[in-house]
Amino acid sequence: MRHVWRWFGPVDKVTIADARQAGAQGIVSALHHVPHGAVWRPAEIERRQREVASLPDGSASDLNWEIVESLPVSEAIKTQVGEWRSHIANYITSLENLARAGISVICYNFMPVLDWTRTDLAWRLPHGGTTMRFDLIDFAVFDIHILKRQAALGDYTPEIVSEAERRYAQMDDRARKILARSVNSGLPGSTEDTSLDGLAAQLSNYDHIDATTLRRHFVDFLSEVVPTAERLGLRLCCHPDDPPFPLLGLPRVMSTEADYRYILDAIDTPANGATLCTGSLGARPDNDLPGIIERMGPKIHFAHLRNVRKEEAGTPCSFHEDEHLAGDTDMVAVVAALLHEEARRKKEGRPDAVIPMRPDHGQDILDDLTRGAQPGYPAIGRLKGLAELRGVELAIRNLTTA
Repeated sequence: MRHVWRWFGPVDKVTIADARQAGAQGIVSALHHVPHGAVWRPAEIERRQREVASLPDGSASDLNWEIVESLPVSEAIKTQVGEWRSHIANYITSLENLARAGISVICYNFMPVLDWTRTDLAWRLPHGGTTMRFDLIDFAVFDIHILKRQAALGDYTPEIVSEAERRYAQMDDRARKILARSVNSGLPGSTEDTSLDGLAAQLSNYDHIDATTLRRHFVDFLSEVVPTAERLGLRLCCHPDDPPFPLLGLPRVMSTEADYRYILDAIDTPANGATLCTGSLGARPDNDLPGIIERMGPKIHFAHLRNVRKEEAGTPCSFHEDEHLAGDTDMVAVVAALLHEEARRKKEGRPDAVIPMRPDHGQDILDDLTRGAQPGYPAIGRLKGLAELRGVELAIRNLTTA
């Protein structure tokens, strides 16, 4: 695997120098400042490439911007309202500009409104560090009592509704604001309006869009952009829903292997692929990750490796982000399956035999606790995760060649 590292640009408190010292071989980035639906201009792409390639003292970083995460799909495209057709045209132009710049792997998602959702961005762990957590009761508190979504009560069991009411009553104003800010943060890197009023307005755009309709819109989008990606030799790879179950009454269409299979089969070409995110998919007990890799392997263009620990049975559930080799996912089996897929590709003669992988998220430990980096993207927590994953990879390679 090729070990890559996510960087949010010059505003990121984890620097390119940090990434190099952590052992990254390439950089994953995006133009987060460009509004969703707008064109990524060549000058902006080239500027980000220069920022990645140089250290503050002007010396070479020996790193390149290799993967886009993400080239966002606008809400207009997902809902097919307003300027959605011009946004698709702009998306195609952005793909052409990225191809000319030599960037060929494009990660994106088709999640409505929010990129990913947590209720606590700094949940204290027994060892003193912090991690991100999704608490189903806290989320119900937000949905029912803070956002006051009209249909919220019907989306939860009576037990959850009762517990959410009790917990809301125990919260002071500060705790309620922290919860709202955590849920409503629009992470990562979104420029969309995610104030409470803005969120409510965006949710209303989906009042008449169910999963079947959203899935149809997704295929419509792919039908327009995949031919360009295929012509340019690009690899589009959709990230799964995070978490992989419906929230806020919104439809979800990329939560299971069956969801992926539908989209990959709808337009069956190497240009239409998947981002394997073990943390997102791993929050559902019915997602067999090593099996998914075995069955979908040829279409996996990018891997995000992280681990979650589910706090109760069933779907939906509460969970928190565990250490990379802990949690509920057998990460050794996942890495072994990815290496097996790489070997299969090499035997087949595929030019993209090596799968890019990044340590996805990380717990805030040591100096991470005072640095204030992007939630989920600390320097030391990710360095630790990358080192562990690299060790697993090396051990498997040595054992299978011995």
